[in-house]
This record gives sequence, structure tokens and C-alpha cells, in this order.
Amino acid sequence: QVQLVESGGGLVQAGDSLRLSCAASGRTFNSYVMGWFRQAPGKEREFVAALRWSDGHTHSPDSLQGRFTISRGNAKNTINLQMNSLRPEDSAVYYCAASKSPFGNLEFRVYDYWGQGTQVIVSS
Repeated sequence: QVQLVESGGGLVQAGDSLRLSCAASGRTFNSYVMGWFRQAPGKEREFVAALRWSDGHTHSPDSLQGRFTISRGNAKNTINLQMNSLRPEDSAVYYCAASKSPFGNLEFRVYDYWGQGTQVIVSS
């Protein structure tokens, strides 16, 4: 059974940095795509970034490039989301997700497994 556990959320001030981690277990993830999403209260879930495990290819929306970076973690089956220059509008619950297929668009795809989320609050 696939399990995704996020960590690293918290309360920070505008301009600060934060690194989220996602520990994945229950499968061999070599062919998976791992993604980060976020959802703020009253808003739809938003794609943040994705990484294809097989070759390390990444993708994130233009609006977040330069501030948010997804990468493999040092620990096995771990991915990180480095968030810099945080803004109050970045406040949300951040979710890690896993998609079984290595093919196709990294953003617009079915993500098969989801973590419980970690809260990020950015104060002004």
C-alpha cells in the first residue's frame, strides 16, 4: 500500500524560506511522477510542481518558477519542495501526490495517491 507522508510545514513570515518533504513508501517509485499541490481555504487545489523519478525531469507553473523548486531528497523515496521568498498568498495545505505513469504531461494527469497534507502559513 502506497503511503505518502508530508513534513516541514509551519508558520513563517513573508520573505522566509521553507522546505517541505514527502516520504513515500509501499512501492518502487522508479517509474512514478511525484507532485506537490496546495489548497487554500475556499480555493481550488492548485498544482505546484512535479518530478519524474526516472530522469529527474521537473515542471512547475511559470508563476512559481524561481521561488519553488522540487527535487529528490537525500533519503530514499523522498522528494522535497524548497519554497523561497514566501508570500502570504502561499499559505495553504500542501499535499504530496504520486502518479503511476511516467509518460505524458507532469501537471495534467491523474495522481493516484495522496498524502494527508502539511499546513503552511505565511504571515505578513
